[in-house]
Amino acid sequence: MHKYLVHACVAVAAGVPLAAMGVIGASTSAAALQPVQVPVAARAQAAVPGAQLWAKRYNGPGNGADQANAEAVSPDGNTVFVTGYSQGTTSTDYATVAYDTATGNRLWAERYDGPSHYIDQASSVAVSPDGKTVFVTGYSYGNAHVEADYATIAYSAATGQKLWVARYGGPFKTTGVDATSVAVSPDGAAVFVTGYTYGNATYQDYATIAYDAASGQQLWVKRYNGPVNSVDEAASVAVSPDGTTVFVTGESTGKGTSFDYATIAYDAVTGQQQWVSRYNGPVNGNDAAASVKVSPDGSTVFITGYSYGNTSSSGADYATVAYSAATGSKLWASRYNGPAHADDQASSLAVSPDGKTVYVTGRSDTATGNAYDYATVAYDAASGQQLWATPYAGPGSNNEATAVTVSPAGTVYVAASGHQLWASRYDGPQHQGDKALSVAASPATGTVLVTGESGAAGTVPDYATVAYHG
Repeated sequence: MHKYLVHACVAVAAGVPLAAMGVIGASTSAAALQPVQVPVAARAQAAVPGAQLWAKRYNGPGNGADQANAEAVSPDGNTVFVTGYSQGTTSTDYATVAYDTATGNRLWAERYDGPSHYIDQASSVAVSPDGKTVFVTGYSYGNAHVEADYATIAYSAATGQKLWVARYGGPFKTTGVDATSVAVSPDGAAVFVTGYTYGNATYQDYATIAYDAASGQQLWVKRYNGPVNSVDEAASVAVSPDGTTVFVTGESTGKGTSFDYATIAYDAVTGQQQWVSRYNGPVNGNDAAASVKVSPDGSTVFITGYSYGNTSSSGADYATVAYSAATGSKLWASRYNGPAHADDQASSLAVSPDGKTVYVTGRSDTATGNAYDYATVAYDAASGQQLWATPYAGPGSNNEATAVTVSPAGTVYVAASGHQLWASRYDGPQHQGDKALSVAASPATGTVLVTGESGAAGTVPDYATVAYHG
């Protein structure tokens, strides 16, 4: 997966059939956990769409590079959980921080330093449906500096107390391992993790694991080796609304087709593979899926990412594919080739609560060359017909949307979309190195929460989390 630098925090709002809004970015300065407090009265006066409510940062004990990669909001909307990696005393550790969504007050911060006290980097976070448990996953070195594992951790959402840790290294122990995504079953009984590890003579394979949510006991593990025993890297996992099926997507080397999307459905209880569907773009070039979501009624699975277009020199397009959740048959595939007919890469996908619209966002090259803007596209979920596509060009030359989410009320928050209603930027004191990587919306308050990394004194970044009035 590719991530690019955004030089300020920008929140953009838009309205089409649903009010579509966008948020990307974060930035502040270098002291450990020094909040930017916004008094309640000031928040009330500034309670207009896009108004900044609070901003917090987290600087680890090593005073080095800290990057928040993901966030999740509790079901009641009162707490946001942020995770990523943070420089510790010896190397990077997982660092997971909980904030009150209304005030920005830090509730707890917990770190995980793996057994070798080397590199540990969290990539994804999810919350149980009852809001009592937070699950974090990523990769962690286990045996000195030569073997990496998945490391999945459960924390008490209220206190941050560590409940369990589960590690998985795959059949061939080496580096080049990453758990990229975590999801929780609707009943809260199981946790599903996907990513990639090395197999015996199969190179990198998808590896998807189910854990008992209460104990961390491994329920099943399933691996996917593509047709040529080469690179297969899962990027995203989702669970059907009824909890019966787990869907995984990513990129997988094909026979003469370079990388293809490869999407797999597993039985959530047994891990039995239900179907595999691959998508190869029109020129047999690189095609890499970044995100998977399931329709609210559970009938359709939506995938997005990038796929090379009509000629290999024209760059990639957004490619969004819908599959039958029951059979894996392709229902439609829609591509977005931006106005420059150059490189367009989708990074995130969301589905409206009524299931009628699919939103995709990412980056799209501009006509001027050597620059890119945010570009958000809405599709009819039933047909794949493009409803609208709108770029957002910030004041800098390179602007990218990395995440999109939909609130329960049907508001879509992304970097840019539809007709712009508001835009809010957040540029920290160092005015450099600000990159947003995740966005979420509180179902209770409508607060929009953005997290990522932000340049600090001495050029090393900290976590930065920013809240906006939705």
